[in-house]
Amino acid sequence: MPEAFGEALRRLRGSRSVRDVAQLAACGKTYVSDLETGRRQPTAAIAAALDHALGAGGELIALADVRPGASPLDQADALQQGLHQALAAGPLTDASLDEWEYTVSRHGRATRYRPEGELLPELLADFTDLRLVLTHRQSTAARKRLTIAVAQMSGLMALTLLKLGNQRSRAWWRTGRAAAAAAEDRSTLSWMYAQEAYQLYYNGDLEGAVELAARAQHLAGGLPCVGPALAAPLEARALALLQQRDGAEEALGRAEAALERLPAAERIGSAFGYSESQLRFHAGNAWTHLAEIDRAAEQQARALELYPQCDHTDRALIALDQAICAAVAGDAAAAAAHATTTIVGLPEEHRSALIIYRAREVAARVPEARTVPEVRVLREVLALPPGERESGADRAGHRAGH
Repeated sequence: MPEAFGEALRRLRGSRSVRDVAQLAACGKTYVSDLETGRRQPTAAIAAALDHALGAGGELIALADVRPGASPLDQADALQQGLHQALAAGPLTDASLDEWEYTVSRHGRATRYRPEGELLPELLADFTDLRLVLTHRQSTAARKRLTIAVAQMSGLMALTLLKLGNQRSRAWWRTGRAAAAAAEDRSTLSWMYAQEAYQLYYNGDLEGAVELAARAQHLAGGLPCVGPALAAPLEARALALLQQRDGAEEALGRAEAALERLPAAERIGSAFGYSESQLRFHAGNAWTHLAEIDRAAEQQARALELYPQCDHTDRALIALDQAICAAVAGDAAAAAAHATTTIVGLPEEHRSALIIYRAREVAARVPEARTVPEVRVLREVLALPPGERESGADRAGHRAGH
């Protein structure tokens, strides 16, 4: 039978008086006595204070979560948490820092193929551990590397929440920018501003998106980093929506140059990288907004050649741009059918708020058409609640096929 919290507390107290231990932990003498006899259960804060006062190395913190009658699995969880906290309190080695940087980069790659709802809990768990490590005293060099990791993880949190349609993402951009500035890392700060520009873009603040994109490029200076490669095409897309054709084309030229300067190691499918496939997608989107459908089609086709099949989000967005081009060309039936096929063919877990938003933009560009069944089907698919969208989309697909 595992030792209870009160028993461990009594053993660790040893010859010290209850009063002395209570003073060390800044709590009442009666409270300590009640903990030892099991009449009361400790709070997380008191357990941590007693653990520190008695030099228990995380043992009391681990036992604090084990309640009387807890199952073996609950006891195992509590033990794991206590061991993890004890390890986090120790000195951070280069190997530990390398592990954190690998963890962050792994999450960055996962944003390209994993659904947001699946990724979010893992981000939260790792970010909780990172925060714990950050609370302990570290060397200046180690703290800088950890602070950059915090900035990058904050950006990943913001991006994930943005794709889920959750406006809490705004607060995470602020945290990420503050961390990047504290680390005095211009390339990370540039990346943060570039990614935040996408938030404003999708919220309809086009002027704000252009401003942040310009800020990202300015911060990078001449550094060959991801920020400008991300920011310049976003600026082009926003200017295209504002129908500023010359500015959009000039920004696309800067995007090509930024991609050329980017090291090969950063031309990858990751939130922390930028690739030719993304540039072709973004350029196609800009030309779509400018209604230059031939130039858009050329970029879209190249993007689809380059993107792996597992990149569901961007491939779907490209397909929806193709649908918009069909609408611009005056073929409402083809536009609606292509949009419907895109949504129906997308796995349920990848039908994010961003995808549905873009599909509704297609629907808004085709007329209310009682005489065009493909348009009616698209509107029915998009009107279904999330829990029914799969079966409803299947029915809609069969109906559209007749």
